Amino acid sequence: MRSVATILIPDNYSTVELGADLALLRLASPAKLGPSVRPVCLPRASHLFAHGTACWATGWGDVQEAVPLPLPWVLQEVELRLLGEAACQCLYSRPGPFNLTFQLLPGMLCAGYPAGRRDTCQGDSGGPLVCEDGGRWFLAGITSFGFGCGRRNRPGVFTAVAPYESWIREHVMGSEPGPVFPSQLQKPQSGPWEPREENCTFAQPECGKAPRPGTWPWEAQVTVPGSTPCYGALVSDRWVLAPASCFLDSPHDFETWRVLLPSRPEEERVARLVAHENASRDFASDLALLQLRTRVNLTAAPSAVCLPHHEHYFLPGSHCRLARWGRGGARGRAGPRTGWDGRSGTHAGGRIDPSLLISLPELAPGSSAQLEAQLLNGWWCHCLYGRQGETVPRPGDPPHLLCPAYQEEEEAGLCWVSSRNSLQKSRPDQDPAGDSSWSLLCREEGTWFLAGYRTLSDGCLRPRAFSPMQTHACGLRPKSTPAGVLWPWLTEVHVTGDRVCTGILVAPGWVLAATHCILRLGSTTVPYIEVYLGRAGVSSLPQGHQVSRSVVSIRLPRHLGLRPPLALLELNSRVEPSPSALPICLHPGGIPSGASCWVLGWKNPQDRVPVVAAVSILTPRLCHCLYPGILTPGTFCVLYSEGQEDRCEVTSAPPLLCQTEEGPWVLVGMAVRGNRELFAAIGPEATWISQTVGEAHFLHLGGSSYWSPEGSDLCPQDLAGSASSPKVTALLLLLLLAPLIPR
Repeated sequence: MRSVATILIPDNYSTVELGADLALLRLASPAKLGPSVRPVCLPRASHLFAHGTACWATGWGDVQEAVPLPLPWVLQEVELRLLGEAACQCLYSRPGPFNLTFQLLPGMLCAGYPAGRRDTCQGDSGGPLVCEDGGRWFLAGITSFGFGCGRRNRPGVFTAVAPYESWIREHVMGSEPGPVFPSQLQKPQSGPWEPREENCTFAQPECGKAPRPGTWPWEAQVTVPGSTPCYGALVSDRWVLAPASCFLDSPHDFETWRVLLPSRPEEERVARLVAHENASRDFASDLALLQLRTRVNLTAAPSAVCLPHHEHYFLPGSHCRLARWGRGGARGRAGPRTGWDGRSGTHAGGRIDPSLLISLPELAPGSSAQLEAQLLNGWWCHCLYGRQGETVPRPGDPPHLLCPAYQEEEEAGLCWVSSRNSLQKSRPDQDPAGDSSWSLLCREEGTWFLAGYRTLSDGCLRPRAFSPMQTHACGLRPKSTPAGVLWPWLTEVHVTGDRVCTGILVAPGWVLAATHCILRLGSTTVPYIEVYLGRAGVSSLPQGHQVSRSVVSIRLPRHLGLRPPLALLELNSRVEPSPSALPICLHPGGIPSGASCWVLGWKNPQDRVPVVAAVSILTPRLCHCLYPGILTPGTFCVLYSEGQEDRCEVTSAPPLLCQTEEGPWVLVGMAVRGNRELFAAIGPEATWISQTVGEAHFLHLGGSSYWSPEGSDLCPQDLAGSASSPKVTALLLLLLLAPLIPR
């Protein structure tokens, strides 16, 4: 271990995307060199590394996206091939909605493979990329950034070291011993591995290929004794994705379960079932993975469907089709086309907005082809199905819902509903039996993606809405983590001056905290703040994958005449979701019906081991009676369970969390200054949070609003102003609260 005396950064460094991502750290004392500690060779500015050279990157970062390196944290290595500038830029210039383009800058170096699979990942930044030359290892690059980890056509980006020879020499002149810049033994010839931009080829996915629309080689039929077949999709050579609701009531006797795949006469056996952490019949989490006992040889049939990454954006106008999903989806026949005049933009029922016209291929009457649709943009979908408090997804962001428009249905004014074995037409006033359950497949550049599942609309409401496959999860606490050890949304907010506050991760780049804890009253300076996640106390725990972020801005709601109780902290970079760093859910209303609530904090702010204290939420009337004249709007009261009043200290402003009946945890409030019973409610600030944080996830659950006092003139004489007498208060509350506390 060596302390750092000085850190030197290039003057032109600002963010990793703009290059110059390197630093010199001067050690306070020299390292003791030996067999296991030696300096690496540095390349001169004239040093040329041949395109296609096999080099090695090392580090302790994630082994896959959002998959931390497990114990005992052995140093990892990966062989990568250097890509020339033209080849790398060619890959990063590929158009498409689900692959962001990027302009490489001088001083950047690419290493990896067009097909992906091998790459550095989060946590490897700053690590070396070394290449061997004449028996010496040269530091060719420094791990800088990437788009995901190991993705197709997205090689890792490194800081090239050779262009910084003069900068390094300038700052280490006079050091003994200084860095070693040995001469290159042999200059490489211009190799054939460098493709030109006009003829470079991209790695194509090994999934999502279908012989023709409607004939899906990934369709999987799961049979469980005593139940009707359940349809899902093959997503790899050993896994099938299907609705969890198909198996919630089934005994897990996998010996009797069977999976039938296209063009395979024999049935596959099931090894195990992995349900979504919040698996239920709720559309947003109705997913399960079934692992097959033996791997399937992926050919034309069966084949796997492609799954979208979290940031995958399906362009409006994408061509999509339906596929069987769950117990309700079934093949059917499309009806004839009637009534449209695409030139004039009119319908038999009158004039419509021409911008709403959707041009679709002709479907022959009586054909067995699936209905084809085109995706509407996020604005239209949000307008039809968005809930109060939700913001419209920005172009390029993952949508909350996917809305495909089926012209065939709109033309005839018919509903399409599925029965057990067919797709049937129905008039809007009819209510045919059957579960309308489908998955949504969308095609991009010849590749089919499983974009969404299970229609949300009932009856004849059109267009239908599908839950996206990449819907962000929130409020799910890992079941394998012991209680009181690690809460994935609890953050340590370290403020200048050795002050530590609690904070809650509400989105990958945002933390919510109490204003009074992070901003001192009367201070005119903005403090420097560091946020730590994945920690469970000062002592490191092996379960946690610790990350830290600095705060680049503090956002406050615009309240007139009073200081807002809540503050949003913007982090300098996103936190990728993982079992030890996951955002909490938010609830725009009051207390969710049937929820159980706890105050989450620390017993001791020095060791910061998380503890919880069970509480009940008081009604506004009782809260007003206990705190007459000091209860501000948007504040509510809690009653601690017996013996739990002193479990959490209050100087760090602990949060109040409730676990819903459905499973996810929601953030309800943050403690106000100097009081363990009063909390500032999240609900009144839902609009501000939603507008500031585009990725905050609001659960719209049932529940009563608790933020406005009611019946303030009906306080019992012995209760009014008795907050200073805990024994009297507790006795009266035991007599009054039983019918009032939500259960």
